[in-house]
Amino acid sequence: MSDQPPPQPGASRFTPQNKTTHERLSTDTFGLVALSDFRKRRAEVLEQQEREAREAAFAARTNKSTPDRSLAATPSNVSADSSEAERPKKKKTKRTKALVLSFDEEEDEAGPNLSVGRDVGKKKKARHGENNGAGDNGEAAAGAELVSSDDKDRDKGDKSKAKVVANTSVGIVPRALTKAALRREAEEREALRKEFLLLQAAIKATEIAIPFVFYDGTNIPGGIVRVKKGDFVWLFLDKSRKVGAQLGVGADKSSNARRDWARVSVDDLMLVRGTMIIPHHYEFYFFIINKTVGPGNKLLFNYSAEAPPKESGAAGIGRAPDLSQLEGASDDPTLTKVVDRRWYQRNKHLYPANLWQEFDPEKDYSKEIRRDPGGNAFFFSR
Repeated sequence: MSDQPPPQPGASRFTPQNKTTHERLSTDTFGLVALSDFRKRRAEVLEQQEREAREAAFAARTNKSTPDRSLAATPSNVSADSSEAERPKKKKTKRTKALVLSFDEEEDEAGPNLSVGRDVGKKKKARHGENNGAGDNGEAAAGAELVSSDDKDRDKGDKSKAKVVANTSVGIVPRALTKAALRREAEEREALRKEFLLLQAAIKATEIAIPFVFYDGTNIPGGIVRVKKGDFVWLFLDKSRKVGAQLGVGADKSSNARRDWARVSVDDLMLVRGTMIIPHHYEFYFFIINKTVGPGNKLLFNYSAEAPPKESGAAGIGRAPDLSQLEGASDDPTLTKVVDRRWYQRNKHLYPANLWQEFDPEKDYSKEIRRDPGGNAFFFSR
């Protein structure tokens, strides 16, 4: 008889070498290692744990009918069982070595991701084994925390190297504002400005004809005045005053009509276009280029806003066009009235002077309803 006590039912004769992931990493790692090496070793440990778990499950399925060998004094058939367990182990090991593992830089909640170059299912198994290792007292998560700061720095570096994709929805790509481009744009603006000034000067230099009448309660024929589109209104009134002196307008009322016209200044005369009193300081070009509309939605000065065509050859040099051929020569003379301001002040309460109003550039006359001084709307348009 031996003095050695019999083995207890709950104790095993052979102590199993089940170590956690952290213990195995601590055993295989010495000193400071690189992040790639640490991840490689950790993946190997996780794969080894998964392989041992599969082998243990396989051995348990094959030995369901046999008793527990750990409770016996001398385990039998250990070599046979181990040989049977080694066969699938070798096959799986060869298949695993044939695959190429690549490790991503991103981390999940339980640790770094594992990606297989050719087998997607291997990646899922590695993640499953990683989660199992993380369940052993949270030691796998602690190992991931050791390199979390390095992973963040690496992630930032990868994001900075990301390829910038152009936005295809943008229709026009702005040009680079280099010094040469800015200089070229400035030259183009200057060329356009000079071209506009030349066009404007050509329009202002174009001559037009304005037929008119003198008005003192009745229409007195005055003739036609030749002016340019860029002339001021006071210049037209000065020319009309000279025409009135030559024609002797008002001779039936005064024996010295020419002397009276010589005493009249431009400030004593008014230009009435339709029912609008045009101030002296306006150019005809202002109304032509802006197409200013008066009462009744009619243009105050209906003249062309384009430059005349250039005449080629020496035929058009130094020769002024005939007055009857100018634009506006066939207009109604009664549309333009030259009125003595003193007469207007005496009769502005009488018709038609009570309908005249001074031009206001801020006012819209196209929708205006004409009314008398009492506020009553007129039922005719004229």
